Amino acid sequence: MRWLRTVATPHEIAGFLAGAVFGSGLLVSGMIDTTKVQGWLDFFGEWDPTLAFVMGGAVLPMFFVWRIAERRGRSVLGDPIPARSAPVFDRPFIAGSLMFGAGWGLAGLCPGPALASFAIGGWGGALFFLAMISGMVVAPALRRLFESRRPIS
Repeated sequence: MRWLRTVATPHEIAGFLAGAVFGSGLLVSGMIDTTKVQGWLDFFGEWDPTLAFVMGGAVLPMFFVWRIAERRGRSVLGDPIPARSAPVFDRPFIAGSLMFGAGWGLAGLCPGPALASFAIGGWGGALFFLAMISGMVVAPALRRLFESRRPIS
């Protein structure tokens, strides 16, 4: 195992394992299938409630894990756990949430499944992934532009 320490740090190994579990969960649950996600959003048609179980499978354990983490103060690898920030419901948060939701609803993918779809989903997944990355690159410049044009009060 000594060779492994020269290849990757414990943080990188933990990140790889967490990503592998996440990606495997997406694959097994079928969440890289855009029709599955779109079925979840189709309340007035053929609604598919299975995404609720996937979300519950993520949210429920994290509720307990965060409670334990808050008491510990340090991660398993020894890093300090940052304090939770206060929720801020400002204009950028609301606009970003609406844009994320619209993209999720139209494409049936969010960032995690998009990455998996890019890897195994053919051109459709690749196109969505590239558009998502383009948006991530352009968004900070647009934000700076909008902030510079705000009227001074």
